Amino acid sequence: MNFEEAHAAFIQKHLQKRRGERRGRLERGHNEAETLFCRNVWWPLKWQFDNLHPEYEVTDWRGRSYFCDFAWINPAVKLVIEIKGFGPHVRDMDRRKYCNELNRETFLSAMGFHVVSFAYDDVAQRPDLCITLLRLVLSRYQTESNQVDLRQVTEREIIRLACKLARPLRPIDVESYLGMNHRTAVRTLQTLCSKGCLTAETGPQGKHAVRYELHANALKLL
Repeated sequence: MNFEEAHAAFIQKHLQKRRGERRGRLERGHNEAETLFCRNVWWPLKWQFDNLHPEYEVTDWRGRSYFCDFAWINPAVKLVIEIKGFGPHVRDMDRRKYCNELNRETFLSAMGFHVVSFAYDDVAQRPDLCITLLRLVLSRYQTESNQVDLRQVTEREIIRLACKLARPLRPIDVESYLGMNHRTAVRTLQTLCSKGCLTAETGPQGKHAVRYELHANALKLL
């Protein structure tokens, strides 16, 4: 099934479940920006629309209905995804609207939602960046099927550590973060080098690797 077929089936499935304003909001609200997000970001990342809800209704702190662009819901997370254009969300926003938007996001967080936003310009012009960032978010909530591979979990945590530190990794960083011995840390770092996720930098004498630089394609493992 190609994107057009899958997307049409996705929207039709949710239309059939809705009545009244919830149905009308989906018919009116799922427009060019939301479709572009589905095409450029979600589809290349997931290749399906399971657990994704378009124009998802929530109630804000005032008891008023608010429709999020998307919500991804599974037993591990309730994730709200917003696509924000510069015009309506920045240029045309007054102080009251700005306050309400920030208060709404804080309220959603208090209600157990994780809220992430993407700029329309990035969705349209830099979808690879959006995919990378969304992959980082979703990887925190992916459930492991069948048996957990502890080696893969360790490698992912090392990549996350490299992202957090924003500098070349040292073996001692991995040892402290994961509570492993030096030999295991070095061996795991070397494995990530062989997979093209890290590049080793040797010390002054050129004999031993002392730092490991993160590659952008390492994020694909998350």
